[in-house]
Amino acid sequence: MSTTEQRVAVVTGAARGIGAATAVRLAAEGRAVAVIDLDEAACKDTVEKITAAGGRALAVGCDVSDEEQVEAALTRIAEELGAPTILVNNAGVLRDNLLFKMSAGDWDTVMNVHLRGAFLMTRAAQKYMVEAKFGRVVNLSSSSALGNRGQVNYSAAKAGLQGFTKTLAIELGKFGITANAVAPGFIVTDMTAATAARVGMGFEEFQAAAATQIPVQRVGRPEDIANAIAFFTGEDAGFVSGQVMYVAGGPLN
Repeated sequence: MSTTEQRVAVVTGAARGIGAATAVRLAAEGRAVAVIDLDEAACKDTVEKITAAGGRALAVGCDVSDEEQVEAALTRIAEELGAPTILVNNAGVLRDNLLFKMSAGDWDTVMNVHLRGAFLMTRAAQKYMVEAKFGRVVNLSSSSALGNRGQVNYSAAKAGLQGFTKTLAIELGKFGITANAVAPGFIVTDMTAATAARVGMGFEEFQAAAATQIPVQRVGRPEDIANAIAFFTGEDAGFVSGQVMYVAGGPLN
């Protein structure tokens, strides 16, 4: 068994969308994968895809914004799969609204899942990485980090994850740990479908309109993001750290 095949990866928000595609891709790369989502039962399809292909996977229910649940989840993963040395902080939620309509609760929910969740997961996982003298952390940012109407909370959280990523790279680099961020553009997921509903457009129409604004003339798929994440988590990416990769079908300012 190669070193790559022995790595244990943790992917949050992995019941569907980008997280599920990432879990499946990392399993195909030879990793054992802990599939984390708020509802453990919702992880069943992702786990079954991995195991049907001959991989190892574990479904774990966890609220990433809850400190005790995060610590319990990482302990369980270490005991049942092995010490985790790859972490993909993908869990996210939307609570879109214009600033003057946004409640404090909507702000707090988004911050707690995206920023507090990434902090708690990374803090819990880093000790395994330090001990192994190897680690890969990938945080999911977004093109919305550059600003997006109706997403003041989400944009702030995704921009915050970029600063979080760069600081992790500085602090953890000496332990053989890299930290990078992937910032998707328009990706076909339940979250973009919710955005279409918010602005009063059918999802197919919404996708078609978005594609006209993208240089490659198509919208993205979860697999497009999984491919970028797979690069950052690879053995050969050890000299790439503190970077933000926009995966958006073209350049973004």
